[in-house]
Amino acid sequence: MDIRYQITGGIPLQGEVSIGGSKNAALPMIAAAVLVSGETVLTNVPRLRDVEVMLEILEFLGAVTQFQEGTVRINTQQLTNRPIPGEFVSRLRGSIVLLGPLLARFGVVEMSYPGGCVLGKRSVAAHLEAFVQMGARDMSTGDVLHLQGALKPGRVILPEFSVTATENAILAAALTPGETRIDIAAAEPHVQELSRMVHAMGAEMSGIGTHTVMVRGVRALRPVEWCVCSDYLEAGCFVVAALVTKGKLRLRNVEDEHLLSFLDVVRRAGGVLKYDAAEKTLLVDGELSFLNAMKIRTNIFPGFPTDLQAPMGVAMTQAKGVSRIFERLFEGRLAYLYELEKMGAHVEILNAHEALVIGPTSLRGRIVASNDIRAGAAMVLAALAAEGETIVTDVRYIERGYDRLDEKLRAVGAVIHRQVAEE
Repeated sequence: MDIRYQITGGIPLQGEVSIGGSKNAALPMIAAAVLVSGETVLTNVPRLRDVEVMLEILEFLGAVTQFQEGTVRINTQQLTNRPIPGEFVSRLRGSIVLLGPLLARFGVVEMSYPGGCVLGKRSVAAHLEAFVQMGARDMSTGDVLHLQGALKPGRVILPEFSVTATENAILAAALTPGETRIDIAAAEPHVQELSRMVHAMGAEMSGIGTHTVMVRGVRALRPVEWCVCSDYLEAGCFVVAALVTKGKLRLRNVEDEHLLSFLDVVRRAGGVLKYDAAEKTLLVDGELSFLNAMKIRTNIFPGFPTDLQAPMGVAMTQAKGVSRIFERLFEGRLAYLYELEKMGAHVEILNAHEALVIGPTSLRGRIVASNDIRAGAAMVLAALAAEGETIVTDVRYIERGYDRLDEKLRAVGAVIHRQVAEE
């Protein structure tokens, strides 16, 4: 099925947007349901393909799930453990966070290697290393991930600041009686929220938001009802949308602490922002903003988020001067710049990790592709800023990460049409 967005640009966006729940938080929270026998309830869950695939996997394992109006119910009383085939996990790299819960609950886990977006080499070594340090035997082959053995508490030193490996280690440790220390832990907002949820389930947690997390696991956890935190990546995209269209947007359900580095770059570049902590709203005035050249270096939290690098690259095309991008985490994250060049952007790609964007330049409507979830969102932003009509192809990527993005944009004045054609 070929899904496209047809977008007419040059229209200032005006109005209010309610930021939805975070996919990156929802997926490991769904995985956390595996740790208990009973019903876990998650609210504020975004309606995304990745979420639906994750629920399909749990149903394959015997869980009963229901997803209605942002609320997910997962009953795992009849959960069984069996190898998870590639037809499921090849569609969702985030399914790797099931390794820890299944291993902790059943003593064995087997699945095909997960898929998802292609963003350079995204090794599973950090996950396997964590479980081996907890006492599991790594019996994986070139085709299948296979871990077995009763886990033991202790010290886990991750080989890198991996978000999903940190989540996997936390989930596994929560159902492993005793104290486990996780060093070189990622501290992204969704990791913190998962830690708080696990604490509510009955495991003692300390060091939340730091790079050393302590988990005191227990033999049995209890089901909980939990609200998924808002998606700071969606919020960041709407900030850029207001800036590049010279519009004015009020964004609701925004946690500015999740966007410290991003908002700091925007302000220093000339963006006009006002945050109301009591209401958790962010006002973005693109009409009063005048963007100057900026430099970004992606980093682990609280550094500049790699998932907002591509949207900021679009903002750079409208900024005066020479902006610099240094992508430190993934070597495949600059491919969207070739699509921006088709639209008239002045870009110099120095190497797989560095690029210059010279602005401001007038973007023109073209047919452009989504290379991954975040690059796809960037192309939508570019289309909103461009003169004329743009066709963004491969929208399936975008819809894996953004809940009803086209509807939300239409509600604030964008001319965007979703087109579906059978291939």
